[in-house]
Amino acid sequence: MSVSRSRSIVAAGAACLVAMLAATLVALPSAQAATGDGSPTDSNIAFVGRWDRSNSTAYVPNWAGAYLRTGFTGTTVKLRQRRTIDLYYSIDGADFKYLTNVSGTVNLTPTPLRAGNHTLVVSYRVVAGSYTGDAVFQGLTLDSGARTLPAAVRPRLIEFVGDSITLGTTSSRTALTAYGWLTGEQLGTEHTQLGYGGGCLVATADGCVSVASQFLRTGYSATSPAWDFTRYQADAVVINLGTNDRSHGVSGADFQNQYATFIRTVRGKYPRAAIFALRTFSGRYAAETAAAVTAVTGGGDRNVFYVDTTGWLPADGLSDSVHPNDTGHRAITARLAPIVAAKLTTTPTPTPTTPPPTTTPPVTTPPVTTPPVTTPPVTTAPPTTPPVTTPPAGGTGCGVGYAVTGQWQGGFQGEVTIRNTGATPIDGWTLQWTFADGQRVSQAWNTSYTQSGGTVRATNVSWNGAIAAGATVSFGFLADATGANSRPTGFALNGTACAAS
Repeated sequence: MSVSRSRSIVAAGAACLVAMLAATLVALPSAQAATGDGSPTDSNIAFVGRWDRSNSTAYVPNWAGAYLRTGFTGTTVKLRQRRTIDLYYSIDGADFKYLTNVSGTVNLTPTPLRAGNHTLVVSYRVVAGSYTGDAVFQGLTLDSGARTLPAAVRPRLIEFVGDSITLGTTSSRTALTAYGWLTGEQLGTEHTQLGYGGGCLVATADGCVSVASQFLRTGYSATSPAWDFTRYQADAVVINLGTNDRSHGVSGADFQNQYATFIRTVRGKYPRAAIFALRTFSGRYAAETAAAVTAVTGGGDRNVFYVDTTGWLPADGLSDSVHPNDTGHRAITARLAPIVAAKLTTTPTPTPTTPPPTTTPPVTTPPVTTPPVTTPPVTTAPPTTPPVTTPPAGGTGCGVGYAVTGQWQGGFQGEVTIRNTGATPIDGWTLQWTFADGQRVSQAWNTSYTQSGGTVRATNVSWNGAIAAGATVSFGFLADATGANSRPTGFALNGTACAAS
């Protein structure tokens, strides 16, 4: 055989091989095949907040309060970390645990779990100030044969924009004990905190970073890429800026003009969001903030609200002269959550809830000024509702914590915590109790409810129906009380009497 003919045969064979390989590659499954494997691209993992996903093998959260949420099967779960990081994690709704200086393959279940389905939430400590941990998620490692499960993502999201106060600086768990995280959890929404320690509204010549400018970016770095606002749409945005601007020489007029501009920027990115501009807790630029809101609402945007925070922080609510401590953040949450909840009712949700009252009552004394824009009247819940089918109980033991977290003339705010003290998980719950003094629930979050006479039945919503053995779930409500307000009696979970505390 001639050399030229041999080359022709080799060339033809190579061409055939290339064609076969190409056909094979075309036939391979798409990236969707990663679903269930715990990799960063696994569609069963929900990344809440602003994550840099430019590297498909390593996702990076760029702001405080970002977190990931997923489900998984099996008995163990491990995180794959690139370098040293501090992080918080919660399995099956239990209290968050804190790990410091961990790297590589991080075992989140040193004691294996029961076999079955589980949930996981992970939040990395914010990289700020002197802390420079490596917040990089490289995936999950599960048992052999185990897989991730779709995350139960909550239907709404609140974005909190601010400085170190929004980040939770000086609180016990930073972002997790800040008012933004607490408010989102109380209202049963997803939530994220965009903040820069020492940040200003207005960029200054002496180097104060404009959080308003960084709002448009994926992260807090000046070189961070532009954020893709199609990733998610916030249902509400809570802005708390102005604490640092005065020490950098920002004039009141400049602050007011740029605040109005920032509100319009937020509106351009989130056309349907309710926007709340908080009076800074120190009172700096309070009049200018209110005037900026008036300028925007005067232009026709009626979904923007100034929130007067005067008196929100108790005497023991600061850890220094500026930053709220845990007590302070809880006090802020008690005031802020009902205000945000009242405006969120204009956004459709898949979970049936009772409309809120036409005005937002104060939650703790002294009274708070209601946002200037009047909430349109809404129809209150009917006094009776057809009986709800009680789901089967998953265990035989339960405990209920009941607390009045705020009270005013004619009403109060309550919080209920259900603990599964049994040995098996609860899959779906209805808690029943009876008020003795004519109290009537007017609004609730993290639950749907009915009330007939003094008997209230609160049922889980889509994201909190499972209570693992030893775990808890909480919900809150507002109620009218025209006289005495004694504690309710007769707590029963799925028909089983519960110990009350």
